[in-house]
Amino acid sequence: MTSTNRTAALCGMLWLTVAALATANDVVIHAGTLIDGLAKQTRQRVSVIVHDGRITAVESGFLAPAGAEVIDLSDATVMPGFIDCHVHVSAKLPSRTNAIEDWLTHSDLDRAFDGAVFASAMLQQGFTSARDVGGGDDTVALRNAINAGKVPGPRLWVSLEPLGPTGGHADPRAGLDRLLEHRNWDNGVVNTPDEARLRVREHKRRGADLIKMLPSGGIASNGDDPRQQLMTDEEMRVTVQTAHALGMKVAAHIYPAEAIENAVCAGVDSVEHGSFATAQTFALMKERGTYLVPTLTVYDLYYDVATHHPELLTPGTPEKEIANDLLPKRNLALAIRSGVKIAYGSDIGEGDHAMEFRLLIANGMTPDDAFIAATRNAADLLGASDRVGAIEAGRYADIIATGFDPRKPPRNSARSNS
Repeated sequence: MTSTNRTAALCGMLWLTVAALATANDVVIHAGTLIDGLAKQTRQRVSVIVHDGRITAVESGFLAPAGAEVIDLSDATVMPGFIDCHVHVSAKLPSRTNAIEDWLTHSDLDRAFDGAVFASAMLQQGFTSARDVGGGDDTVALRNAINAGKVPGPRLWVSLEPLGPTGGHADPRAGLDRLLEHRNWDNGVVNTPDEARLRVREHKRRGADLIKMLPSGGIASNGDDPRQQLMTDEEMRVTVQTAHALGMKVAAHIYPAEAIENAVCAGVDSVEHGSFATAQTFALMKERGTYLVPTLTVYDLYYDVATHHPELLTPGTPEKEIANDLLPKRNLALAIRSGVKIAYGSDIGEGDHAMEFRLLIANGMTPDDAFIAATRNAADLLGASDRVGAIEAGRYADIIATGFDPRKPPRNSARSNS
């Protein structure tokens, strides 16, 4: 089997999402082939029994208990829903709008409605859970609306505004007229350990499930350097300590090797991007159990826009995109060889969240490991292995299906789109 065929099999399909169907009191799903997310081996002719949206049993054979609704997927491959651990649910594709104009002419209410549209599309792509790492009150409202059944979408874990210093990657004032002001622009600004502690507690109070921090500069932002550590070690340590004490994990957007190592020593749960990591960096991450979320998708998208339509990006950032966006692909092979834990993340809102599968596989990951990154590993990073990421009794019935095993080439192209 060629790498190209296996990549196409995993990405080039139309998902049937069962999660939205499994709402009756008692449902039985007949799975012709089951990939349960717990073992690499598949099972044939299996019944997944669901009560009130939770899996109660996984049994051999096609069962039909009296009074239960039967969903016949006897000619399909059934799998746990995928998990995207790095989304910005209301973010538009960079090729579709001018970044500064869109940000300054839209409110959180606008972004909430955009997020509802993009979340619904994400669900139809087979992503039944997602971690939003950098929104605001709009993402909390959207998460709550999805949980209440008011709008369709994946289960969301949200972080609210990323924490970082004045002049850093998420400082809303960077590059703007210094007299411009907004009462929410300080929600993520951290310049001392005491401020870090306060912001974490405020985010928890406002409904955050996790904390995101920005220890280094970024790429799609004005005036900061992605190769510099901008938060102090003590600010990072206090952020992590406070978050963990409140039962929240910490995701760190971070690029340079030394800064990654300092953040890992501070106890972060995941490194987002990690573009300039070294073998030593990955060895430390493996030792500490820190996840890498590579987010190759966003680099592909922004590199294309920076090359062909730089006027759409934040001023000063196209040069950074062109200089740095090809590095994560080259570095992925080093991460894979190191054995560091990898979780799936696209870093987009609008768009094709399955694109990350193709990029992971094209740059050295096996289809099996890409599948694990988007299911078992992602669920572990969320802290939700008892609820999502596998088809097993006790977990949510977040289930998707295709006409073939996506880890293998389809028998014919027509079947893959059925």
